[in-house]
Amino acid sequence: MLILPVPRDHLPARVALLLAGLVLFGASIALIVRAGLGVMPWTVLEQGLTRTFGLSLGIWSILLGVVLLVLWIPLGQRAGLGTLTNVVLVGIALDATLAVVPPIEGLGWRAGALVVGIIANGVATGAYIGAGMGPGPRDGLTTGITARTGRSLRLVRTTVEVSVVVLGVLLGGQLGVGTVAYALTIGPLMHVFVPMLRVRGPARPG
Repeated sequence: MLILPVPRDHLPARVALLLAGLVLFGASIALIVRAGLGVMPWTVLEQGLTRTFGLSLGIWSILLGVVLLVLWIPLGQRAGLGTLTNVVLVGIALDATLAVVPPIEGLGWRAGALVVGIIANGVATGAYIGAGMGPGPRDGLTTGITARTGRSLRLVRTTVEVSVVVLGVLLGGQLGVGTVAYALTIGPLMHVFVPMLRVRGPARPG
């Protein structure tokens, strides 16, 4: 696994956007969890691991991130500051938010929390990707497998996500309407927020 150089242009803005995006990403996962209507694919696995082996969702998020970075090595993926920060900060923000946000009662409030959580997750994804400081461990796994196998990004991403969900459900994770809603909407949300929040380098002389 190679380490990407830290971009020098707009560095304070990049770091601020990265950190804000990762904290919001973890908080948005917690909100979706508290909605209790089904969680994101990787969170299904983390829930299953928590219910089977103990430890918190945030700790499992960090441990899975480390495992995925190890898997990057034979794939020749390049990690950046954003990659390494992603592994730690999302899990911390997830557990911290769960500690202060209680379970949500009432179907209407739960549905609202799910919608807000998914939109916030889209904004957060746009922020940490837009910072341009390295992909997240799960994103890098997908692109690495795609590069190695020659399969389409869509096929690899779908295969990975379905495999994660199946394993998570077998371990006791929660599959529900929120899982489907996230899967159907995160792509369009990223399409909007990644370009909107991207930090662009200095213009080159023409």
